[in-house]
This record gives sequence, structure tokens and C-alpha cells, in this order.
Amino acid sequence: MTWAKATWAKVTWDKVTWNKVTLDKLTWTSAFGRACGVLLDAIVRWLALARINPNVLTFLGLVVNTIAAFLFGYANGDNQARMFRYAGLVIFCSGFFDLVDGPVARASNRVTRFGGFFDSVIDRYSDASQFFGLLVYYARGDRFFYVVLTAFVMISAIMVSYSRARAESLIGSCRVGFMERPERLVLVIIGALFNRMAPVLWVIAVLSTITVIHRIRYTWTRTQDAPAPANAGQAA
Repeated sequence: MTWAKATWAKVTWDKVTWNKVTLDKLTWTSAFGRACGVLLDAIVRWLALARINPNVLTFLGLVVNTIAAFLFGYANGDNQARMFRYAGLVIFCSGFFDLVDGPVARASNRVTRFGGFFDSVIDRYSDASQFFGLLVYYARGDRFFYVVLTAFVMISAIMVSYSRARAESLIGSCRVGFMERPERLVLVIIGALFNRMAPVLWVIAVLSTITVIHRIRYTWTRTQDAPAPANAGQAA
């Protein structure tokens, strides 16, 4: 009986200790998250007070991604790992503009339908610029297979966005599928920073294709026995 009590006391103490450690971690994590949120809110307020047009912030994201594309294309056998790391860091920094353009538009009361359209179009150009830089890199290195693979990834990335936009003109919402823009950006950053771009391209190619097929099937299911809009047959 004494042994059982001692064992139970030890288990209880271990549980209390574990809960305390977990609570401490959650407290630090929550504090860090709150601090980042406060910093981001301060930046958004400053940008809103400065009357900076949110569309300008969106366009600056494209400019930064173009710099990353140049770094990809400039890489060669001697500096490839270093240039790719620089490109990955630049793409990571470009995420700042994605984070603030929408909140700045809301904080400055500049939310418009054109702003959403402009943001979507610029995002497509930003994605294409990154893969275009990779195309240049593989073409300069006479790696024809990866030129084709990168071109396919570029097309697939655009089709993921296009299939959603076209489906939502018919059924209202089509957010199914995994490989959307945030996931692609994370994978490209990982591939660039850790010099593992080839497997990353394969992952994006496969999952983007699956996402497009999923959205086609989902839209087909939702549109059965539903009246077609007057412009349903027009190309976007």
C-alpha cells in the first residue's frame, strides 16, 4: 500500500511538473504571438496614418519577388547555394507586404473591389516571377528536364488559382485542395534556404495537380442540376 501511494504521488508530481512546463511554454508562445501582433498592428497604424496606398504595398511585394527571381536566375555552379539562400530570404521578407496590404486597406478605409482584384493579379505575377527565375537557372545549366518541370509547376500554380476563381463565379466558394499560395511559398522558401529545390518542385507539381483535379470534381458535383449563369460558357 505504501509503495502504491508513493507511486501515485510520483505520478501526480510528474503530471503537475509536466503541466507547469507546458503552461510555461504556452505562456511564452502566447506572449511572443501577442508581441508580434502588437508590432504588426503598430506598423499597420503607421502605414495607414502615412496614407500609403495599399495597392502600392501590394506592388512592392511584386518588386521584392522580382529581386528573388533575379537571384535564382543569376545563380550558377559556383554560387548556386548562396544565391538560392539569398532568394529564399528575400521571398520570406516579401511576405511582409502580403501581411500588411489588407490590414492597411481596412485601417485606412480603402477597401475596394479593385484592390482585391489587383492583389490577386499581382500575386500571380509574383508567383510566376519566382518560377521564371528558376527556369532561367536551369536553362543556363542545360538541365532541360528541370526546365520542363519548372514550367509545369508555374502553369500548375496559376491553374490552382484560376480554377478557384472560375469555380467561385459559378458556385460561390471553392476552397478545397491543399496546395494554395501560402503552402507554395513555404515550400519554395524551404527549398531555397536548404538547397533542396528539386524535390520541392516535384512536391508542388504533384500536389498542385491534385488540387486542381479536386476543385474540378468539387465544382462538377456542386453544379449538377444547378442552373448555369448566363456567362458560364465565357472564358475568363
